[in-house]
Amino acid sequence: MHQPAPRLALALTDTGFLRDGRPHRIVSAAIHYFRVHPDLWHDRLLRLRAMGVNTVETYVAWNVHEPVRGRHDFSGGQDVAAFVRTAGELGLDVIVRPGPYICAEWEFGGLPGWLLADPGMRLRRVNTPYLAAVDAWFDVLVPVLLPLLAGNGGPVVAMGVENEYGSYGNETAYLEHLRDGLVRRGVDGLLFTADGAADGFQLGGRLPGILTTGTFGSRPKSALDCLRRHQPEGPLVCMEFWHGWFDHWGEPHHTRDAVEAAGVLDELLTAGASVNIYMGHGGTNFGWYNGANHTGEVYQPTVTSYDYDAPVGEAGELTEKFHRFREVIERHTGPIAHTPPPPPARLAPRSIVPDGRAGLLAALDVLAEPEHRAEPEPMESFGQSLGLIHYRTRLRGPLAHAELRIDGLADRAQVFLDGVELGVLDRNRPGRALSLTVPAGGAELDLLVENLGRINYGPLLADRKGITGGVRLDSQYQFGWEIRPLPLTDLSALPFDRAPVGATGGRPAGPAFHRAVLDLDAPADGFLALPGWGRGTVWLNGFTLGRYREDGPQRTLYAPAPLWRAGRNEIVVLELHRAGPVVELRDTPDLGQAEPAPIPAW
Repeated sequence: MHQPAPRLALALTDTGFLRDGRPHRIVSAAIHYFRVHPDLWHDRLLRLRAMGVNTVETYVAWNVHEPVRGRHDFSGGQDVAAFVRTAGELGLDVIVRPGPYICAEWEFGGLPGWLLADPGMRLRRVNTPYLAAVDAWFDVLVPVLLPLLAGNGGPVVAMGVENEYGSYGNETAYLEHLRDGLVRRGVDGLLFTADGAADGFQLGGRLPGILTTGTFGSRPKSALDCLRRHQPEGPLVCMEFWHGWFDHWGEPHHTRDAVEAAGVLDELLTAGASVNIYMGHGGTNFGWYNGANHTGEVYQPTVTSYDYDAPVGEAGELTEKFHRFREVIERHTGPIAHTPPPPPARLAPRSIVPDGRAGLLAALDVLAEPEHRAEPEPMESFGQSLGLIHYRTRLRGPLAHAELRIDGLADRAQVFLDGVELGVLDRNRPGRALSLTVPAGGAELDLLVENLGRINYGPLLADRKGITGGVRLDSQYQFGWEIRPLPLTDLSALPFDRAPVGATGGRPAGPAFHRAVLDLDAPADGFLALPGWGRGTVWLNGFTLGRYREDGPQRTLYAPAPLWRAGRNEIVVLELHRAGPVVELRDTPDLGQAEPAPIPAW
């Protein structure tokens, strides 16, 4: 049997790359395997190839592979090797960025939440517990990647060392530890760092002796000049060309003019630079994996969609930006031989009335075993990373009036007294209190706390979830707690009752799971909308699609074809406040009212 010739690693010249001994320019598009259903990897890669790229780039999200310390998962949607092989079979080179930190608007920047179970953990630096965890992870990950390296006949032509470290710190010894760890484990191809194209970022994140690349979205001449100041020789590489942006809940949906973005891409290629288009296909923050930002004053969780106004949209749409970018790439690299696949099929719109309801507080015993602690503790203390966590205690009475406060709340708590909701506390209003009265016989206090996404960028990464301080009535801390971690990974035991509907068509308020059933002749892509609902999370046939919120901007959740079944389909909605009358299946996405993306200009 004829065996293909081994792929040769990239070689550097004073101004560019050599590939197989010939001058080569990387024209890449970013796509994250963990944001795309694995049955759609091939389709999305075909679409990117048809845009004219010769390479795709992906991060590796540590937290999806090791959600529990020491338990690793490389199956299904976590099979990064299968993703890389699929790209290689389509003739695409692959750039892999194993982190361990990736940012990416992903939960905790890709770091696993269990790191924060150690109160003394210090992230992204020479800290013995942190480096021990990273080394143990690389001991598992690198052997998965080694057979895929170009020198071993695979498609991986380059690997990143950390990510935008200059935006966080300047400990070169830490970067050297990561680089040396990759090399010691057998990585023998091109290594690089990627940092913002400004002097401060480059001074902190560069690692002498390996390729320096930049991340930026505008002012290409200034950005490339900055790279030249810090690396006088070698290829000029924009490792992340930000042509779009991400969205936060309660803020506008961000887009960027396709013609203007294509003009910047043209400038980069005209300057002779190599480029990685971020994102080529953005995908979805399925489950609870969205990240968050923090301004120093305001916590900003990211929405479920990671469409990113990309050339290939969240549901595989070929946007105007796709066609503009294809035209630019073709001008610089020659005719593109590949045509894109046809648009994915869509399900016909319809409305589904929920037929079952299970109150969350009433279902606590089937969802989790209680843990008993003297005082509230964060999720990480219970080995939990994602989802919600429930705290319960008995207040002593009588108290004619008291102010309830939560110290160290992350991120949002619904407060109930004897089953009646008193209100909501959240981390963006740390001084807020709720007034309550406790009768002579005492009262049961319930706190349902949601992790809205760990911070993925900046100095506040150590973002422990749940309650990290304590719960006070006035100045008095309350002790004696029953705590239930609620990762909600298995809803099969929920005791659904027939959904009660009031005279006005409404349903009882309060946190509850609502079940809706839909029969289909054949699967196709769809978009679920929840008009009239408040906020919560949606599951389709047991798969967590993600969060929704009435304040938007996102109005629909992408439900890809591989999640649907011919025949009966079950939709479960956890609504935390007020359920609407129907769940809508739509044939078009709605990501909200758009505003120009806030692209940083270094």
